[in-house]
Amino acid sequence: MPQTIASDSGRLASLRVHAADNVRVALKDLPAGSEVDDDGRLLRLDEAIRHKHKFTIRPLDTGDAVVMYGVTVGRATRPVAEGAAITTDNTEHGTATTLPQARRGEWQAPDVTAFLDATFEGYHRPDGQVGTANVWLVVPLVFCENRNIEVLRQCVADALGEDPFRDYKRMARELLHGSAGATPDEPPGERLFPNVEGVRFLTHTLGCGGTDDDAEALCQLLAGYICHPNVAGATVLSLGCQKAQIDMLRAAVTERDPDGLTTVHYLEQQASLSEEALIHEALITIFDGLAEANKVTRAPAPLSALTLGVECGGSDGFSGLSANPLVGAVVDRLVALGGSGILSEFPELCGVEHELIARCTDDSVASRFQNLMEAYQQHAARVGADFSMNPSPGNIRDGLITDAMKSAGAAKKGGDSPVVDVLDYTEPRTRAGLNLLCSPGNDVESTTALAGSGANLILFTTGLGTPTGNPITPVIKISSNSELAARMSDVIDFDAGPIIRGETSIDELAERLLRLCIAAASGGYRPRAVELAQYDFIPWKRGVSL
Repeated sequence: MPQTIASDSGRLASLRVHAADNVRVALKDLPAGSEVDDDGRLLRLDEAIRHKHKFTIRPLDTGDAVVMYGVTVGRATRPVAEGAAITTDNTEHGTATTLPQARRGEWQAPDVTAFLDATFEGYHRPDGQVGTANVWLVVPLVFCENRNIEVLRQCVADALGEDPFRDYKRMARELLHGSAGATPDEPPGERLFPNVEGVRFLTHTLGCGGTDDDAEALCQLLAGYICHPNVAGATVLSLGCQKAQIDMLRAAVTERDPDGLTTVHYLEQQASLSEEALIHEALITIFDGLAEANKVTRAPAPLSALTLGVECGGSDGFSGLSANPLVGAVVDRLVALGGSGILSEFPELCGVEHELIARCTDDSVASRFQNLMEAYQQHAARVGADFSMNPSPGNIRDGLITDAMKSAGAAKKGGDSPVVDVLDYTEPRTRAGLNLLCSPGNDVESTTALAGSGANLILFTTGLGTPTGNPITPVIKISSNSELAARMSDVIDFDAGPIIRGETSIDELAERLLRLCIAAASGGYRPRAVELAQYDFIPWKRGVSL
């Protein structure tokens, strides 16, 4: 159902999101005894309600459904009086299959007239993909190579004069020695490879000691990164004896790049004469790769070449009212223009499965979603976990009491367009339109997965704040509230808080955010995570993480 809160939230201290809801959201702190107008009926609050939290608009008996966004988001564990806060003491996770609000084939695409002729400046690859960045990738096949990756990272940064932590190092010297005793850095010279964003170095804890499936999943994920449109080529370091073998990765790369259009160098330490020889050879491949990548320049590309991965982390009680539906509106606009979106985090789709199933373009897509959701839940159960464990203490503190409540708001990031495909973890996106991707709710694991499946730009919503970024895909951070945007301005790119205050509509902000996406995809805007060199990469060890 389209989000419409902006029209009246400026006049109200609280909001009922959907007509079927039996709770309201406090948009500001409400003291005990406050009178609230619920569609013409006055109700008095029994207790103080903190902003972002929910309170009942009618009494609930034990076992009654708590309804928000028009869906069941919990069950009362004891009687709850009218005007009382919904808390972990009186509510538990609960869902119910209800009639969907969406219907197959009924989507009304938004007006995208203003963007029909819009393009972005991207890197065109030989296979027809278009990148929003141009990086050389250095990848370990096993954790044993992490130390060599770090050696290469520092050597390359020093050689290129592109140390992202130069200012912090100067700060540390000044604190230790005083400004008079600090040795100033030489000012960075002209960039040697102006058409390349840099070299990205991955590290991880996998590749050996796990199951064969773990090794295969790692190789598939790394292949997704190596063959990504934002990647010009890669240097791969292998120890030699680990489970994740070079041949496995080579086969996974060939699946995605059957014509061998991506340059990949595979180096094995146990077959090398020495560590020095390995580092020497790796450096040659990196610098040769940079020289080749630098030959590619940005050129106009249609917006249909964009794939937006959508993610949330550090969510709060406003995320599902402002930032998430705002991102969903951007995804809808991009899909209407022929582009794609990827909605992940399966534990945070719990309770709204019926809505997504109703939006699937055909029964086979719907069945795949159901099967993957059931398989994930079974994996989690085998290690003693459940989707209900997903909300973090920070989520709960800021108004997301149950996983279903969190999920109903998180799903808003996918907008309202039809679901054209459902991807298992590490599978590449092949169909234009909205895709669902099986990944955990863990922020970095899911963001890692989005890039691996082909997202060349990621929109990341947060209500509490997070610095998360990605090594190969620019990540734009959107805050659900203006207080966060001001307090963590060094990590937030876009503020959705005016929606909560009723100062603007979601549609108006969606056009602004889409323009920011075009600027970031063109290299004209550097997201905060890129500026901070926040390059997080965590593969998912399946069945363990929520």
